[in-house]
Amino acid sequence: MTLAEIHQQLKRYQKSGKKIYVTSSFQTHSIPLLHILSNSGVSIDVLFINTGFHFSETVAFKDEVKKLLDLNVIDVRSQVPKSLQKDEEGHFYFASDSDYCCFLNKTQPLEPYLMQYDVWITGVRSDQSSDRKKMKTEQEAPFNTLRFHPLLDWSPKQIYEYRILHNLPEHPLDKEGYQSIGCAPCTRKFDIDDERSARWFGQNKTECGLHKDLIK
Repeated sequence: MTLAEIHQQLKRYQKSGKKIYVTSSFQTHSIPLLHILSNSGVSIDVLFINTGFHFSETVAFKDEVKKLLDLNVIDVRSQVPKSLQKDEEGHFYFASDSDYCCFLNKTQPLEPYLMQYDVWITGVRSDQSSDRKKMKTEQEAPFNTLRFHPLLDWSPKQIYEYRILHNLPEHPLDKEGYQSIGCAPCTRKFDIDDERSARWFGQNKTECGLHKDLIK
């Protein structure tokens, strides 16, 4: 979608009285979408799923971007305390059952917001994985929520050029070789063949559940 098309769609949502939010991981490639939304003239809440396992650099970068773009950022946290997020041997689930860890810290905490809002915007792109390649610009989600993927057909080159054009900052870990940044225990440095392979290294997994379980 072009910038004009994105803004037009947002205006249509606004005109129909829909309540809108965007989830953001506050990575470098997340910032162009936040910039586009912040300049749309439409009220959009920004949800940051704070798992408690993020790099400190990510949290600091989130605060920097929040101030820069004047965003209304809401921290979304699990209601399950970390003391109960361990298996029988005392290991955190991110080490023994990463799917369950993602459910506790990402998928489950977001579900109440699906009930409160009408439109959920995400920055997924079709080039990122085989699952995302199958997505559509608009798709249904649980609890009668509509998912909107405005950058689905954007390329990494377009993301980069937009960021440079608007002088938008990059995540501090980019310079250290990280380009797909999630929770610290489950993130490694960039693999030149597949950036998503740097997440949940060694596991047959490239998604946390947000874009597989919370989509129809």
